[in-house]
Amino acid sequence: MQSKKIIVLATLAISLSIFVSTASANHSWGSYHWARITNPFTLKVGNNVSSAWSSYLNEAISDWSASSVLDLIKVTGSTNSRTCKPKTGQIEVCSYRYGNNGWLGLAQIWISGSHITKAITKVNDTYFNTSTYNKPAWRRLVMCQEIAHDFGLDHQDENFKNANLGSCMDYTSDPDGPPSNEHPNAHDFEEIDIIYEHLDSVNTIFSLANNARNGVNSFRRDRLENDDQDINLDNPSAWGKAIKQDKQGRNSLYVRDLGKGEKVFTHVTWVQ
Repeated sequence: MQSKKIIVLATLAISLSIFVSTASANHSWGSYHWARITNPFTLKVGNNVSSAWSSYLNEAISDWSASSVLDLIKVTGSTNSRTCKPKTGQIEVCSYRYGNNGWLGLAQIWISGSHITKAITKVNDTYFNTSTYNKPAWRRLVMCQEIAHDFGLDHQDENFKNANLGSCMDYTSDPDGPPSNEHPNAHDFEEIDIIYEHLDSVNTIFSLANNARNGVNSFRRDRLENDDQDINLDNPSAWGKAIKQDKQGRNSLYVRDLGKGEKVFTHVTWVQ
């Protein structure tokens, strides 16, 4: 009887530790995710960055590909850095001097229902060319964070004054720490597992042609490719309604309704 009691208590302890670990990872961006019919899945990342950003893009892709369900692969970009137009089924990453508009980095996702259909990451060289931000730690942090927003991950903490959590999903005034906030941590990977633990009956991570063969008929192709082409994605006035503020009281998340269940969300990292 005593041995059975020990076994039961040990089982409960293990179960509790698993629950605590899973529950601690709760920084998803709503319920938005790329639809796919199998795990693990591969998501293309279009390269539209300058040589100054190449190594940081490569690092971010390598870091997030350590996930057990997500594999990022760099491909040739399909847009120019200035306009940075999205491409259905993948992430496009761009760097450019976007101007003194107050934002350091942007992540934007297009969704239909709860499924991400395309996404972009933009880093603003107007600020990264200054002495404050032209540092490896800042470039590494922002690139890592904005790309993660594009597959559904949110911040772990948004208070710049708190101690670093050792995650690029943590706001900080001191990216290289210690501890360093330049890479993902275990909680980030736990959250990715949670976001993508269920499978879908359709894919949104392939080309439109492949989607048609895989039964995706809920998206209108003309809307996906054309309806948002006139949106000036650099301009906050085009981002739609502010729906969230960070701990500093600044608007950090916007949504623009494109109609018929389709929306574009903008996650913004402001200059301190």
